[in-house]
Amino acid sequence: MRRVRYESTGGPLFLEEAPVPEPGPGELLVRCEAVGVTLPVVRKVTEAPEPIPLGGEIAGEVLAAGAGVTRFRTGDRVTGLCFGHGYADFALLQETMATAVPAAASAVEAVALVRSGLVALGALTAARPEPGETALLTAAASGVGHLAVQLAGVRGAGRVVGAVSDPAKAPFVRSLGADTVVTYADGDWGAPADYVLDAVGGDLLTPAVAALAPGGRLVAYSSGGGTVRAYDLLAGAKSVTGFQMARIARERPALYEEWRQELWRLFAEGAVRPAVHGEFALTEAAQAHRAVETRANMGKVVLIP
Repeated sequence: MRRVRYESTGGPLFLEEAPVPEPGPGELLVRCEAVGVTLPVVRKVTEAPEPIPLGGEIAGEVLAAGAGVTRFRTGDRVTGLCFGHGYADFALLQETMATAVPAAASAVEAVALVRSGLVALGALTAARPEPGETALLTAAASGVGHLAVQLAGVRGAGRVVGAVSDPAKAPFVRSLGADTVVTYADGDWGAPADYVLDAVGGDLLTPAVAALAPGGRLVAYSSGGGTVRAYDLLAGAKSVTGFQMARIARERPALYEEWRQELWRLFAEGAVRPAVHGEFALTEAAQAHRAVETRANMGKVVLIP
């Protein structure tokens, strides 16, 4: 089979031939029909001290199941987060991370919806939204952000503000239901906001906190780092919560599954629609990474093996 790999930090991505993996206990062998590209994986390629397997969301058909697998069988269509080599024709998926793909959804829709949607829904839940509140979402055109915009509306936000890096993204974000779209260079970001879901971090944390109304809540779910000054929180009785999806998947599997089912329900009802920025071949993995790294994407970036 073919898979994408690299040999040194920041090094070029290339295709290599590798044996088809054998599923171990609790694992599924999946023929990959679509692979989602995530910002954390893109950053690890450029920042991690040692090369890592290129994993991420995958969707496709189950070809074989390892010992102990009970929920899926050969021929089932599944999607989930692959921790090993996912940029490949075939990949291994832990049964605990897998969810069935409904007949009405394509593999591309599945990788664009499930993992990114879980992060968006989890971060939104952590913000404890109340009906009628103003929501401010950074990276509103991203794979996660474009779903967060829609979910904020579903959860009853009275006003949804999308923050983006490029004003050219504004029509796309408005089409998702945002009432207002601002750029990071704007002054007040459409403040005041009752809660902010921040997917960028770094230098944007300070203006994100400043955009909060007194008593407002910021949920940070970015891998971009950054620092918040205690005084900026104290002055307006504001709060910051860190959200990590891996912790939910590991420690609260029932809630994780509940959120997955909610996403599929909203998809079936047409309340949430995943958008795809582009579909790239495995040979175009570097271009796919570049689209995510430069934040050029509007919606999910997907590889098609």
